[in-house]
Amino acid sequence: MTEPGGKRNTRAGMGRSAGARERDASVVRALLELHGRTYAREAGIRLRNTPVPLYRLLVLSLLLSARIRADTAVFAARALFDAGLGDARSMAESAWQRRVDALGAGGYRRYDERTATQLGDGAELLLQRYRGDLRGLREESGVSERLQRFPGIGPAGADIFLREAQGVWPEFAPYLDRRTREGARRLGLPASSRELARLVPREELPRLAAGLVRAALDRKAADEVLAAAEA
Repeated sequence: MTEPGGKRNTRAGMGRSAGARERDASVVRALLELHGRTYAREAGIRLRNTPVPLYRLLVLSLLLSARIRADTAVFAARALFDAGLGDARSMAESAWQRRVDALGAGGYRRYDERTATQLGDGAELLLQRYRGDLRGLREESGVSERLQRFPGIGPAGADIFLREAQGVWPEFAPYLDRRTREGARRLGLPASSRELARLVPREELPRLAAGLVRAALDRKAADEVLAAAEA
């Protein structure tokens, strides 16, 4: 079994005791209940395999990958969409100041000018290369690397996109990257992608990934899950 990042998982397939499996199930139930809302849903994106939701997820992934609070990135994404900048054509044709203002309205002020430029350039690239439709990228090889050709999307941004998109692009499931495995270790869950994926139905993988990321980023969230699982 090869983990994301190319590392071989030599422990895949090793069994866990019945007690450990029962504890894992309790922790995952608590995680999904308390912190299992996807970031796309928080940003008001009803994710489907269609151009507009996929583009909005790309925008959200860019915002979330900056060194800024996740809730600020989510608010900024909502502000952009509320300002009528929820598709590649509208973003590309918008004035730079309009993008800056929308980001500022969402509280995304530290990186607003640079991000406004990246959003405009990225939308133009998407229109030129894929006619505004990321499903064209899905059909190519090296999807993570191709995502990183969009301004502002680095390895972290590509991971964010694919963690959420695996629900509608199932060929990438289970997409449980380094950050999700950090959360799993903090919660005492199995640290391999394959074993983690066994803990939920396939359609719940994006929620599991989102919850594990929150556990990795926030010790308080992890402690809350553990307390609920033990209650």
